[in-house]
Amino acid sequence: MTEIISTTNDSFASLGLIEPIQRALAALSFTAPTPIQARAIPELLAGRDLLGVAQTGTGKTGAFALPIIQHLLAEKVRYSPYRTRVLILAPTRELALQIDESIRRFSAGTGLRTVVILGGVGRTPQVQRMQRGTDIVVGTPGRIKDLMNTRELLLDQVTHFVLDEGDQMLDLGFIRDIRTIMAALPAKRQSMLFSATMPTEVGKLASSLLRDPVRVQVQAETATPDKIEQHVYFTDAGGKKHLLVNLLRDASMERVIVFTRTKRGADKVAEHLEGAGIPAEAMHGNKSQNARQRSLELFKNGQARVLVATDLAARGIHVTGITHVINYELPNEPESYVHRIGRTARAGASGIAFAFCDPSEQAFLRAIQRLTGVVMHVAGPHAVSAVGDHPPAEIVPIRPASSAPDADRPKRRGRRSGSGRRPRQNKAA
Repeated sequence: MTEIISTTNDSFASLGLIEPIQRALAALSFTAPTPIQARAIPELLAGRDLLGVAQTGTGKTGAFALPIIQHLLAEKVRYSPYRTRVLILAPTRELALQIDESIRRFSAGTGLRTVVILGGVGRTPQVQRMQRGTDIVVGTPGRIKDLMNTRELLLDQVTHFVLDEGDQMLDLGFIRDIRTIMAALPAKRQSMLFSATMPTEVGKLASSLLRDPVRVQVQAETATPDKIEQHVYFTDAGGKKHLLVNLLRDASMERVIVFTRTKRGADKVAEHLEGAGIPAEAMHGNKSQNARQRSLELFKNGQARVLVATDLAARGIHVTGITHVINYELPNEPESYVHRIGRTARAGASGIAFAFCDPSEQAFLRAIQRLTGVVMHVAGPHAVSAVGDHPPAEIVPIRPASSAPDADRPKRRGRRSGSGRRPRQNKAA
């Protein structure tokens, strides 16, 4: 495997993209490629398989979509019923819709057809769109497999296959569906796998999917953005709702995402905020796709000031103008904290992140601060408790990543050995 570590940018014109694509990018005010685009696009245009190691927000959709669009335009073919030339798998409905939107913008005026196939909405309109075939299908594994089983989606003419957010795919339990889909693909194809992290399981999947791939890596986001102020409140679990409502009394908190670890927790927090007169919407995997889209639209247009979400919203959802992120419950994967607070301080703006830490979450806090290298500001001299203020349990000062003991870090499920346990993580947030 050839490895390329991304360090510099070029111009889109120098990457070999054709004029129609350059015009579309100019109309979108995209003036220069991101590092992963600068390194990946020439390799993909040359037909190489690719393993991309990059987090959300690095421009990886453009990295794979732009070369695919160019390849499709170079070889115009007639549509075949229920068939597609490109299959792109995403772990969540929101990310699938976002990828589809990006491809439509990149391919504006070219006549390329795209179809989105995902669960949570009626299958009939999706089947109807597949009847005359399409250039590109973007979807989630469950519904893709469903239409394959009824032969309303045939993959025998696929020339390009993309597996996005590979690590999240595995975390959500999609490995069997993915392998079933892969088995139906033609042997001769160009394949791409993108992942924010590279645990052993993703490495094994890459080995079975890719042929002599080039590896393009954008340096991991081990530090959080400089423009995000980070604060921690020490509290007991029962005091979190009271603390949250008090914070949201501040009118400067104009557009806020509150993260919980569980779907039930998101619903309960949103209900509590509504009861306190604070417009809020809950968003998680147990809601239908229509309900999730409605919640997101209410949040985007300001009718809901607060979006209470599971980590589903940490990847693949981009809402401008988010002023604050509140970690109502700390994530048990420290990387998730970086994704969560990255919803604010976008496009040059600043942002504020609050973390609520009860005694059971102190190990999570240590792992987060070791990963980011940031010592959060302790907000207030006392903890907030359901029964009144009291001093927090003693917290050992957070040390830099190089000196913190491994024992402080919560164990990853199924990725590391050891007997340490952590709260159960939902398969599909």
